[in-house]
Amino acid sequence: MTGIDFTVFKGSPNGKIVESKTHKESIKPDEVLLKITHAGLCGTDQHHKTSDMVLGHEGVGVVQQVGSQVTSFKIGDRAGWGFLHNSCGHCDECLNANEMFCPERAMYARSNTDQGAFASYAVWKAAFIFHIPDAITSSDAAPLMCAGATMFNAMYSYNVRPADRVGIVGIGGLGHIAIQFAAKMGCDVVVFSGSGSKKEEAKGLGAREFYVTRGVSKLEIGKPIKHLFVTSSRIPDWNLFLPVLAPNATIYPTTFSDGNLTIPYLPLVSKGLTIQGSFCASRGVHAKMLTFAAVHRIKPITEEFPLTVEGIEEAMAKLDEGEIRYRAVLVAGR
Repeated sequence: MTGIDFTVFKGSPNGKIVESKTHKESIKPDEVLLKITHAGLCGTDQHHKTSDMVLGHEGVGVVQQVGSQVTSFKIGDRAGWGFLHNSCGHCDECLNANEMFCPERAMYARSNTDQGAFASYAVWKAAFIFHIPDAITSSDAAPLMCAGATMFNAMYSYNVRPADRVGIVGIGGLGHIAIQFAAKMGCDVVVFSGSGSKKEEAKGLGAREFYVTRGVSKLEIGKPIKHLFVTSSRIPDWNLFLPVLAPNATIYPTTFSDGNLTIPYLPLVSKGLTIQGSFCASRGVHAKMLTFAAVHRIKPITEEFPLTVEGIEEAMAKLDEGEIRYRAVLVAGR
């Protein structure tokens, strides 16, 4: 390859999506060229739509060319990628398979801002992309690259175990996937939502119990919660949730939010609670997530839009209004 120009879709200061071009002179020996077929829309993309950068980090496509040193992929393979693009490979975090926390990590919005999932092609290091299992469609795979990796990582990496009582706050883009993962891990899944409109859907996804929180001053749920995953965009009312947590329970904030996380001090100390930060998965856990999703037929609930300026803006507008059920996927050529 002597050079390739490809279409990309960027943010702009006024928040409008701008079609542009990116040029890559060649692919390096350890890189692959992907033709993008599907791209998930994540709330993080909304945060960056006023930045002069290519948007999208839930990408899935087909390998078009491989570098001379690449042996893990071949032309025609389906592959996807998420938040992380590269790491140093020699720090303590990398050597312990935690490269997502590498001090020199290259990741979405901080590096490689000339390319992303909202594009016709992308060039990535082969070591940081993932084979898509045959049992997962490309449209379903796209949201798993971030939303799926985020929720699976929080559960797998921080000792959620079969039969644990797991609470999930919110049934949206993250929550509906979290319910499925926790249920298939053999957990006793309890869902909390502002209204009862999604009760039957939550039960269908694997929840055993469902509780409405709006207008309630006290939750009565019986056995307390061991792990509480906050997947809603708003910080919950801790006065509702802290009393139903088991001693030594763990709280997992999984969404991005502006401002400070504040929580009552005394219950945190007296019950031995833990607040566990969690990010997207490192590569080993990411690969396990895809295998787990394939084996257990875990599927995001998606709406598809064209991978065009108009399609991106329509999907973002619906996401802003809370009208996406539950992940938007942009499809090339639609």
